[in-house]
Amino acid sequence: MGQYKVQIKASAARELRAIPGKRDRQRIVRRIQALEDDPRPPGSQKLSGRERYRIRQDPYRIVYGIEKDVLVVYVVKIGHRKDVYRDL
Repeated sequence: MGQYKVQIKASAARELRAIPGKRDRQRIVRRIQALEDDPRPPGSQKLSGRERYRIRQDPYRIVYGIEKDVLVVYVVKIGHRKDVYRDL
């Protein structure tokens, strides 16, 4: 599989910084970096009605899209599972 470039929206970066616990933030960052090699890792799910996917990291969810033609993964939203799907 090709090497994808990961882009994080400014709002998603703010959401990441707002997560309490350095350890949780580090795990989420590693999970996002792993999308460079495999944009659809085991456990990822396509969201209904959109061209977006989500992956889990403990109680947090990472919502992202994939642009195959330019090999870009763009992270749209990061948040706790109870809140992340609102306002998508």
